[in-house]
Amino acid sequence: MSPRGVATPDVRERLFAAAERVVERDGPGALTSRAVTTEAGCAKGLLHAHFAGFDEFAAELCLDRFARTAGKARALAGLAGRGTVAGNLDAVVSVLFDSGGPAVSGLVMARPAAALRVREALEGGAPGFAAIEEAVAGYLAAERDLDRVPAGLDPATTALALVGASHHLLMTSWPGSPDPRPAVRRLVTALVGTEAP
Repeated sequence: MSPRGVATPDVRERLFAAAERVVERDGPGALTSRAVTTEAGCAKGLLHAHFAGFDEFAAELCLDRFARTAGKARALAGLAGRGTVAGNLDAVVSVLFDSGGPAVSGLVMARPAAALRVREALEGGAPGFAAIEEAVAGYLAAERDLDRVPAGLDPATTALALVGASHHLLMTSWPGSPDPRPAVRRLVTALVGTEAP
């Protein structure tokens, strides 16, 4: 436990990681500010010292994870011609489902103030599904130019199908439900015609 008055490094990420562990282990209903700070091993008031309330915390956690996935999607551009197309796409989509992603998204959707905050941030340009879709489409266009996917593949439509299906699975999954990643891998194989490693 961090003593009072001592700076806690990387507070946001420490609290976010703790929240993901709580959700993964106990489900979204167990996620409270006290559960998060206890899991993080820090002072009880630390969460409220860095966030205006629990709704802001939940929204920022969701937005942070969207941004992480969007960053991974943008990195696809550098992978054109390397690895397998399906493996590269799978790595991006898997980030959405890692560390309790479905439960965190479900938590935000169940909290109207947090959901509104996320929607406003996305409308204001925060990276979300649209940024991921755009990056995937750009990557697929580059792979098509390298003849690593079928010549008739439509990158924008394929990206929409992949990201849209991932969004659906993210919003309809919960702790204890079947792992959505195998379904995404099958979809990637059907769309681009290659298998993940």
